[in-house]
Amino acid sequence: MSSPVPRKLRAAAADSASVLDMVPTWAPAVGFTLLPHAGGFLGGMITKREIPIWYESLEKPSWRPPNWVFGPVWGTLYTSMGYGSYLVWKELGGFNEDSMVPLGLYAGQLALNWAWTPIFFGAHKIGWGLVNLLLTSGAATATTVTWYHVNKKAAYLMFPYLAWLTLASVLNYRIWKDNKNKKQS
Repeated sequence: MSSPVPRKLRAAAADSASVLDMVPTWAPAVGFTLLPHAGGFLGGMITKREIPIWYESLEKPSWRPPNWVFGPVWGTLYTSMGYGSYLVWKELGGFNEDSMVPLGLYAGQLALNWAWTPIFFGAHKIGWGLVNLLLTSGAATATTVTWYHVNKKAAYLMFPYLAWLTLASVLNYRIWKDNKNKKQS
C-alpha cells in the first residue's frame, strides 16, 4: 500500500529537515514586512465607506493632511515597522525568550493600531479613538526603546511612525474637541 505522503516530503522528514528549513531565506523578511498591512487593508475597507459621508461631515482643522495622503503614508509606515520587526526577530534568533518582550510590545502596539479604525471610523467613537491612539503611542514608544537595545536600525525605522502617531493624536483630539457637541451616530 502506497503512503499518502509524497516521497520528497517523506525523504525530507527522514533527513530530519524541519519545515522551517524548507522556507526560503527571504520569506521571513517578506512575511514580517507584509504583516502590518493586513490590518491596514481591513481598516481601509472600513475607512473607505465612512469618509464620504460621516468623516466629511465632521469639523476638522485646516492643517489636517488631505485624505489622499493617508494611504501612502500608512503603507510606508507599515512597511518600515514590519521590516524593523523582522530585524529584531532575526537579531534575537527567532521567537524565543529573548524576543518575547520586544516582539510582544510590537504585537501589542500593532493590535492597538489596527483597533483605531474600527473605533474611530466604524463605531464613530472619536474620544475612544483618541484614547486608543494615546495607548498606541505609548506602546509604540516602548517598542522603539526596546528595539533600540536590540537593533538600532529597527528602532530608527519606527521614528517616522512615532512622528505620525503624534500628528494623528493631535488631529484626533481636535476633531473630538470640535465635534463633541454633535450627536455621534
